[in-house]
Amino acid sequence: MTRDTGWFKTSHSSPANDNCVEIRITGEVVGVRDSKAPVSGTLQVSSAAWATFLARASN
Repeated sequence: MTRDTGWFKTSHSSPANDNCVEIRITGEVVGVRDSKAPVSGTLQVSSAAWATFLARASN
């Protein structure tokens, strides 16, 4: 079974705020998109690259 979280807002977004980033984790790929324009495209990165980004952003 392949992992698929579906699109979700980041934990720093309030439920009523549409100005945020949405994330979708599917297996070895992480998708990132603008919640205001979800059909405008997605940035896809590997799970390893995403983990590195999160580690460096939290410092």
